[in-house]
Amino acid sequence: MAIAASSTAATTSIGIGMGTLAAYAGRQTPVVLLLAFLPIIGIALAYARLNRVEPNCGSGYTWVGRSLGPWPGFLTGWVVLVGTMIFMAYTGAVTGSVILQFLNKLGLHSLFGIGLDPTSTGISTVVGLVALVAVTITAITGVRGATRLQLGLLIFEYAVLLIFCGWALLVGDQPFSLSWLNPFEIGSGQGFAQGLVLAVFIFWGWDAAFSVNEESKDPRDAARGGFLALFAMLGLFLFASVAFQRVMSTDELVQNGPQALTFLGSHLAAEPWASLPLAALMCSAFASLQSSVIPTARGMLAMSRDRTFGKVWAKISPRYGTPALGTLILMAIAAAISVLAVGIPKLNDMILTAVNSIGLIVALYYGLTALACAVRFRSSLREGAREALAAVIVPATSGLVLFALGGYLAYNYATMSDHFEASPDNGWFMLAIPVAIVVSGLVAAGIAKWVRKSPYFTPKGRGRGTDPDAVVLPMDGTPAPL
Repeated sequence: MAIAASSTAATTSIGIGMGTLAAYAGRQTPVVLLLAFLPIIGIALAYARLNRVEPNCGSGYTWVGRSLGPWPGFLTGWVVLVGTMIFMAYTGAVTGSVILQFLNKLGLHSLFGIGLDPTSTGISTVVGLVALVAVTITAITGVRGATRLQLGLLIFEYAVLLIFCGWALLVGDQPFSLSWLNPFEIGSGQGFAQGLVLAVFIFWGWDAAFSVNEESKDPRDAARGGFLALFAMLGLFLFASVAFQRVMSTDELVQNGPQALTFLGSHLAAEPWASLPLAALMCSAFASLQSSVIPTARGMLAMSRDRTFGKVWAKISPRYGTPALGTLILMAIAAAISVLAVGIPKLNDMILTAVNSIGLIVALYYGLTALACAVRFRSSLREGAREALAAVIVPATSGLVLFALGGYLAYNYATMSDHFEASPDNGWFMLAIPVAIVVSGLVAAGIAKWVRKSPYFTPKGRGRGTDPDAVVLPMDGTPAPL
């Protein structure tokens, strides 16, 4: 639950996302969040059902491969890994900037003669790299210790959110209206659709719980943790959206944008208490960075033991029982991307564009996993209405809804600009980055099939992932325990 909640990063999503969502949905942000939750819960049902019969840290990569074939399966794993690595490179610099803002609040503006300027990309990146190294160490030394740290950070974040948002509900001067819960009050269909797309992807990250299903005493705990985190996120998002609107008008929300949470703190309290929301945002960014490292390394482990990736990703530390070397390599790649982005403006533009268009990637792999569930359990259509709904109809419908939202987002990107330009706000460029990720995934799949001769692509394998119980670990030759 801690990993899923940290990966979703409620405090960061609330602090940065509410102002952006208000630009599309206006005062109807709460109901848009509620409607966006419906397809997400259908995707979660698909994950839980698939995890019940085949717990595998490769999750969507393994399940889609078995049901829909090795090419869609590999593509599911690939887009998750590439998207998360890009997100890690971006989040590192954001985490550094938030840490510097907090240090400035404490009165520390320089260290060893170096100015601690949160607006400096270089300084923020260096601090972010320190944070990335720290979270990598905790991820290597074991999931149990990492989740203890995340749980502590979550308790602090949620306490701050609940106190400040609760106080905002009580003292806010903006009158509450039932129209906030009426989607038909949104000014335009386009605004509703764009708001719904953004709201769906605010929930992204809960599926990280399924990356540690092989390390859990009971693999079904992954589903329990994912569902608990999802409903907690829904409650926090609805609570915070109403609280924000009790204090700020729509124009103020949009104007404050990514600073909405810190504005709320300064509006409701004097220093030093006004800095608590910024501290919570810092903890959320740090936890989100760590929770990105853990599932990514395990996804690559699953692909490596199928020989779709190199053997290095499947090596397990004999001391910690984690994919330590793979985790270190991931950290190094994300760090290299962050450093290069400082000196190469076009690379930085590509990273920003990839983050802005990450919705298309999320729609793709969530939708494929939901359809994989419907295909795998299609026999449930003959087992009664309840089974048919839970295993086939709801997952398939949710997947198709996400495909439709992703298609709308792609259409919006294609029509928002009349020319191509390597800029984060150019529609064609925003569309080109996800397309490049998919194309590169197809190339990597071809290498796995024809160069590595992976059994995952053979007629006998047909996309079936390696059974974790049958794996002999490289560390000491003992079978991998569940």
